[in-house]
Amino acid sequence: MHWEERLLALFDDLEQQAEGLALSARDAEVAELGRAEYAQVDLGSRLHGSLGRRVGLVVTGIGPLDARLGRVGSDWCLAEAATHEWLVRLAAVTRVGELGQQAVDPRHRALGARLGFGSALRGVAEDGAPVLVHLLDGTQARGWLRRVGADFLELRAEQDVARGDGAGGRLDAVPFAAVAGVRTTT
Repeated sequence: MHWEERLLALFDDLEQQAEGLALSARDAEVAELGRAEYAQVDLGSRLHGSLGRRVGLVVTGIGPLDARLGRVGSDWCLAEAATHEWLVRLAAVTRVGELGQQAVDPRHRALGARLGFGSALRGVAEDGAPVLVHLLDGTQARGWLRRVGADFLELRAEQDVARGDGAGGRLDAVPFAAVAGVRTTT
């Protein structure tokens, strides 16, 4: 082998090594971009990707719920369990099992899916059905939703209505931050 052949073989080898390093660097960059992209996915996006599926929710103040995901808002979900429908605040969810692999970008969700917990509660209040409000501390409050503010709900206690106080009686204001979930009692 002449020096020219050895030199060309050396250049070919160096070229192949450079291509291998470039491919490795590109693979590492693609992997990092994938991790950075997934870091932007929130729980609501994953729940949206599982609409209609049965999931296992564990909710502070409520416990485990085996339910079908009926709707998902910006900070809540409608969990359709065997006996009740629950409006669950996502902030109270501690674990979700059986999620699908999909996620739905917030920009691609329907307008109704961008509504917050207060909007969902206003719909319940308009129905006029009695509710059971589960709080994060594990306590419960029964009554009727009367009004829903920006970050709180007003609940007329069940005993006030039972006494015949009707529109009178005590109204308790409950901050959303204290609520785990709400369900109708009927």
